[in-house]
Amino acid sequence: MIAVNEAASFDAFQDNLSTAVIARLSPKTGKGGRKKAIKGRKNEIKPVIRVSSDAADGLNEGDASGLGEFIEFLAEEIFVSLPSDLRTLSYATTQDESSLKEKYEVPLDSTLVESIVEHLPPPIADSLQTYGLIEDSTYLDKLLEPVLESYITATISPPPEYTPALIATRPDGCEICGREHLPLTYHHLIPRQMHAKAVKQGWHKDWELNRVAWLCRACHTYVHKIASNEELAKEWYSVELLTEREDVQKWAKWVGNVRWKAR
Repeated sequence: MIAVNEAASFDAFQDNLSTAVIARLSPKTGKGGRKKAIKGRKNEIKPVIRVSSDAADGLNEGDASGLGEFIEFLAEEIFVSLPSDLRTLSYATTQDESSLKEKYEVPLDSTLVESIVEHLPPPIADSLQTYGLIEDSTYLDKLLEPVLESYITATISPPPEYTPALIATRPDGCEICGREHLPLTYHHLIPRQMHAKAVKQGWHKDWELNRVAWLCRACHTYVHKIASNEELAKEWYSVELLTEREDVQKWAKWVGNVRWKAR
C-alpha cells in the first residue's frame, strides 16, 4: 500500500516508469522518425523478446491493456522498496534539507543506484525478463537508472509558473492519446530553441510562439522522437497536424489502452 503522504510521489514515479516501459515495448515509429539508437549508447537495453507475436507492429491493443496493469504492479513493487527519503522527495524537502539535493543529484552516482537496486524484491527482475525488458538481473540498474533520474528531476523541480492563459487551456486529458488521471506536461508546439529561426524564416509570427499542447509524459516523449525541433516548428506545430500523422494515430490508439486505476 502507498502511504497518503507518498501518493503524489508514487504517481510521478509510476508516470516515469510507464514512459520508459512504453518506449521499449511500443510500436515502431514511422519513416519520418529519428534515427535508430546508436549502438553502445549508455543505458541502452535491447529487448530479448516481444510480448506480441506481431514483430512489425509491436504490442496489440489487448497487450497494451494488460500492460497498464503490469506497470501499476511493477511501479508499486519498486516504489515501496525505495529509500524513504526518495519516496517523499520534493522541491520543498530539498529546500529544507540541502543534503538531499546533494545525495540525489542527477546524474546519479552509480554506487547509489546499485544500493537501491540491491534492495528490490527478486520478482521484479523476473517480471522484467518475462516482458523482454532486460536480459537478466544484472541489467536492472541500467533500466531503472534513467527512470529514477527522470523521477527525481520531476519531483525536485520548482513549481512551474503557469500563466492564466496557460491554465485556461489545460484539458482533462492528454491531447494526443486522450488518457485522463495522468500528470500532464506542456509541450511547446514551436520548440523554444527554434523561436528565433521560426520568426526569421517567416514560419511563424511572434504571437504564435508560445502555443502549447498538454500531453502525458509518454506522448510528449514520443512527439520528440518522431521529428526534430526544426521539423516540429516548421511542419508539426499544432495538435491537429500532429494527429493527422499515421504514426501518431497508431501510437495514440496503442498507448491509449495502457491505463491504470486512478488513486
